[in-house]
Amino acid sequence: MTCDPPPFEMNVPGDWASGVIFASPHSGDHYPDWFLAGTSLPQNVLRSSEDAFVDRLIASAPNHGAATLTARFPRCLVDLNRGADEIDPHIVRGVPRHPLNQRTMAGLGVIPRVVTQGRAIHDNPIDRAEADRRINQYWRPYHQALTSMICAARARFGQAILIDMHSMPRDALNHLSGARPDVVLGNRHGLSASTRISDIIAAAFNAEGWRVRRNAPFAGAYIASTYGRPTQNIHVVQVEIDRSLYMDEASITPLPGFSVFATRMNRVIRSLSRLEAGGNSNLMAAE
Repeated sequence: MTCDPPPFEMNVPGDWASGVIFASPHSGDHYPDWFLAGTSLPQNVLRSSEDAFVDRLIASAPNHGAATLTARFPRCLVDLNRGADEIDPHIVRGVPRHPLNQRTMAGLGVIPRVVTQGRAIHDNPIDRAEADRRINQYWRPYHQALTSMICAARARFGQAILIDMHSMPRDALNHLSGARPDVVLGNRHGLSASTRISDIIAAAFNAEGWRVRRNAPFAGAYIASTYGRPTQNIHVVQVEIDRSLYMDEASITPLPGFSVFATRMNRVIRSLSRLEAGGNSNLMAAE
């Protein structure tokens, strides 16, 4: 029997500079055999909801003085950017049909019902015991780790800045008019991070020639709303990057120019890894 890997990978550098954390809760790509046996969807379809390769794009952060936290298991198994109580009664048996938010109604609760384009993950609902097992085995350890990192940063530096990294399908922006953004930043309209922090993050992406949009169509979900407390100097900004900039969305493979894109992302990460919430931004100079 193959042992499952830990549910997340955490890297806090010895020279952690200012309490910046880059996280990727949706780039996990370990699909357990028991999970694949319980779905009729092929793995490449399951991967359509994955923020593929985002973990690779932020891997350089510890070299520049920032911490990282990345999930090992996929979003279609457990969604770490949802609350543990966001359970869809259409996919989990024995759950009361209490008022649901729009995400859960769409099948995108903590135990997702569908992947991209509304394709059902399971042919039949799962038991509540199985949902609880997934939450306890994958969701809780990730959030315990994230909480401990934020608390450690706050205690050590007087601040914690979580840059929550995601990717968005190209067609997620088809409804927008005007210039199409490459990156969408969400700070829940100022509730999860200060305008100053968001401005600095936007400027780092702009410096690489990427167009940035704020809070639409993604303002931030569970992680931003739960952990972002700007009045306590805990800032969370959700970052959504257009997948088509660096990967083939049909085959879920890096584009030939992936290394160039990763180099540009490395410059963004380097510039933000020593970010200060107040006073001077203390951005690192280019090497």
